[in-house]
Amino acid sequence: MDRVTRDGSTWRIGTDADVAWITSATTHDRTITSAIPPVFEAYATVMRPGEPGGGQDAHDQAVLGLLGEQSASQPWWLGYLDTGADDLVFPDAPKVTMYAAWPYVVIEAGPQQAATWRHPGGFFTGILPNLMFPGDRSWLVSALWDDVWTCIGGPAQLVDNFVRHPVLQARPVVLGQDATPPGHQAF
Repeated sequence: MDRVTRDGSTWRIGTDADVAWITSATTHDRTITSAIPPVFEAYATVMRPGEPGGGQDAHDQAVLGLLGEQSASQPWWLGYLDTGADDLVFPDAPKVTMYAAWPYVVIEAGPQQAATWRHPGGFFTGILPNLMFPGDRSWLVSALWDDVWTCIGGPAQLVDNFVRHPVLQARPVVLGQDATPPGHQAF
């Protein structure tokens, strides 16, 4: 089992087996299942501010706050997509391949690391990892490389909290529906 060290702690690196539940069940289309497997009670898309200083900090804190309320007491898997533009956090760590053959570094850590490891200014992502899910896999958040929104799947109450949050621009999505938010284009 590979590990990396940061901030005086050792962190487990995720393997293909740790993300197989995602890669084996996602699709290559414009539905929510292009990012989130069809195993959850509810789904939503959440617009990202996109501009540094354009509400990104409040957005990131709202996302982490809602996810932390749901799963603060267990480890989270944090995935960082190797885009060549974003902070990969652990550039020399082994990678897994997900979605459209994109390389990710996946690390078992938690909400504190999700809030502090990445430097601001990445491509549409702010500081948050591109992929997050707790050890029990009760929810999944995925920000695909070429979208300006984030996809989420999880319990209905969690998704409803995202949709109703005053800082977040979220909308519910159902399986089979085009997940592209109105006024945007999927690439």
